[in-house]
Amino acid sequence: MAVESKAEATWRGDLMGGSGTVRVASGAFAEQALTWRARAESREAGTSPEELIAAAHAGCFAMALSFGLAQAGHAPERLDTSARVGFQPGDGITGIHLTVQGRVPGLDEEGFRQAAEAAKAGCPVSKALAAVPITLEASLAS
Repeated sequence: MAVESKAEATWRGDLMGGSGTVRVASGAFAEQALTWRARAESREAGTSPEELIAAAHAGCFAMALSFGLAQAGHAPERLDTSARVGFQPGDGITGIHLTVQGRVPGLDEEGFRQAAEAAKAGCPVSKALAAVPITLEASLAS
């Protein structure tokens, strides 16, 4: 059975001077402000579509990597993942950089990197964002 997720946005005014909000139906977080300034110039307040994409990608990638590692007999103790989504006004999203540091008993660096690359390729959010370059840094915690 397919599961659907829902979010809504409201925008008032023109792009440069207007503002809006975004909210998720689950209530997982409070309504967030959107402005052009927060998207393209400053991260002083509010969020942006790219920040929300980064959150979704980091979460999806971590889940995909956890699954792949466990399937290979190396369930992770911990995976710390971040995603940076680049945005250039006029060009749009320019790329995504994933970083993951893992604590995985019984696995070496090369095995972890291979598992991370497979997760990057197989993660549903990575597949949905395949139109932009996605890079990856993967390392084991010391």
